[in-house]
Amino acid sequence: MKSNLTFDKAFNELKKLVDQIEDDKIQIDTLTEKVEEANELINFCETKLRTIETATNKLRK
Repeated sequence: MKSNLTFDKAFNELKKLVDQIEDDKIQIDTLTEKVEEANELINFCETKLRTIETATNKLRK
């Protein structure tokens, strides 16, 4: 994964991948690659969101 990736970049890339994955004409080999890449981006975004949630909860206390 890219080292300078931000949440916004990851989310936008994920949206593009979803469009590609939903294309009925996508080949299975390509689909597998796109799904794996999407999974990495989802994990990245979830981690960022959890970090923000943790920081927000600490501020509330």
